[in-house]
Amino acid sequence: MPNRIEITDESIYYGDFLAVDGVTVNIPANAITALIGPSGCGKSTFLRTLNRMHEAIPGARVEGSVRLDGIDIYARDIDPVQVRRRVGMVFQRANPFPTMSIRDNVLAGVKLNSRKMSKSDQDGLVEESLQGANLWTEVRDRLARPGSSLSGGQQQRLCIARAIAVRPEVLLMDEPCSALDPISTLAIEDLMNELKDEYTIVIVTHNMQQAARVSDRTGFFNLEATGKPGRLVEFDSTEKIFSHPSEKATEDYISGRFG
Repeated sequence: MPNRIEITDESIYYGDFLAVDGVTVNIPANAITALIGPSGCGKSTFLRTLNRMHEAIPGARVEGSVRLDGIDIYARDIDPVQVRRRVGMVFQRANPFPTMSIRDNVLAGVKLNSRKMSKSDQDGLVEESLQGANLWTEVRDRLARPGSSLSGGQQQRLCIARAIAVRPEVLLMDEPCSALDPISTLAIEDLMNELKDEYTIVIVTHNMQQAARVSDRTGFFNLEATGKPGRLVEFDSTEKIFSHPSEKATEDYISGRFG
């Protein structure tokens, strides 16, 4: 499985505070990588560095290298906006733009990137993206209605459609199912499995059953104590992590002894 993202000795700071220390890991292409671990261990912080969202926070910075297809995304001549076009993100809570129609929500990222498109091309992209998010048949007759009129699970799939409309190569998902009911969660999980044929997916989840169900690789983050930096303790195939992990801390977390 070739690597899409290669992270070498990455340390993540908020001002002087070291939040995540010394992560070295390779994210395989066209696979689902799950990041698990207790609250506050740096999973979401690490995820946001993969498309330079972390640096949107004042005082935040990254040391080490993050390479996307061999190119360091933190190099001085790299535009973070271009990085975020290639590496899309879906957040914990569905965040469709409430005043925008379903159609305009899908096109929002494309318009933000100033891509000029004819109406017919826009219509084609809207259908393609909603099909890709398994939402088209549910909303095709009400594209002019507000995105906020959809159910929670539908709103999250609308946000996925918005993310893939820009045609990224990587999709980051920060606990995308934490606010959803079991049926909507299953729909998102099925969708992830379909999307990995075209995209590299990295998901942060607190739901270990979800990580075991959907991911090909799993990374376990942990921290020694509150105020200490998070570290990547172990990274391996999901089957190995959940059946016979190498580190006792991983086994303790998965078996429910802490976290």
